[in-house]
Amino acid sequence: MLDLVKNFHFIRPLGLLLIPAAMMVWWYWFRHCDPLRGWRAQMDQALLDALIVGRESLGKKRGLATLFAWTIAAIAIAGPTWKLEPSPFAEDAAPLIILLKADMGSPAQPQNPSTIERARLKIADLAEERKGQALGLIAYAGSAHLVLPPTKDTQAVFLMAAEIGPDVMPLPGDRLDLALSDAKRLLDKSDQVGTILIMADTIGCDLKLLENWRKGNSLAVQILSIQAPSASMAPSIRAAGQLLKAPVEIWDTEGNDLTAIIRRAGSITRFQRGRQQVGQWHEAGWWLVPLVGLAILLRFRLDSGRAGG
Repeated sequence: MLDLVKNFHFIRPLGLLLIPAAMMVWWYWFRHCDPLRGWRAQMDQALLDALIVGRESLGKKRGLATLFAWTIAAIAIAGPTWKLEPSPFAEDAAPLIILLKADMGSPAQPQNPSTIERARLKIADLAEERKGQALGLIAYAGSAHLVLPPTKDTQAVFLMAAEIGPDVMPLPGDRLDLALSDAKRLLDKSDQVGTILIMADTIGCDLKLLENWRKGNSLAVQILSIQAPSASMAPSIRAAGQLLKAPVEIWDTEGNDLTAIIRRAGSITRFQRGRQQVGQWHEAGWWLVPLVGLAILLRFRLDSGRAGG
């Protein structure tokens, strides 16, 4: 009931302007089509009322039935609605864009598996968990590059991620802000609600750039800290997470990190879809058509009674 009151509106509110127009036409018609108009100018009203038997009340009923039909028709044309229908073209699951830092790990401290390999393994698990659901990939270092736009072929995302490393990036560095901007443009272009997942071991991007990006964007962001199980989270990851208002998960072998990321992404996108009202408003004006029909039938009934009288 509260949703009905909160969401009630008219799809075509200008149609309500037909109501005062209908009232003006009805008033003019009722005044100028009065069969007793001439007598009213010549005879005292009390005497005229004594001579009339039911005719005037019948005429008023006919006029009110006409006005009622016009008013209900105008409301129906305005398109009253309170219920949002999901769009048949909307995706079942919103896309998830992975921002993969390409130059993770320190050559001076080789690890087995390496940091970038751990990230690739997580992408493989994520591709399996989101099979058939849109997954995109952007690689970044000193520059950002779109690898794959959101696609339901999640296996292709994993295969492309397996080829990403420091050697394929044109510039060293950490321009996470560029990757975030590319992801925003990608989602805007597709007109879809989505989430962003950052996979990085550290975040060396200028925090001021991240702050500026967050001020102009409300997209949901999450961070997966790619690190050795025994290592502690890099302070830069925690600082960027606070700045971007992004929950941070730590890489683990049990899959609890991806479970939390997928669950959070699902709840965030459902909330955003509700706020953005993805879908079309249900047209409820046709429910008033029977009332218009009843008013017309009543008018015909009154006309028949007049003719029979």
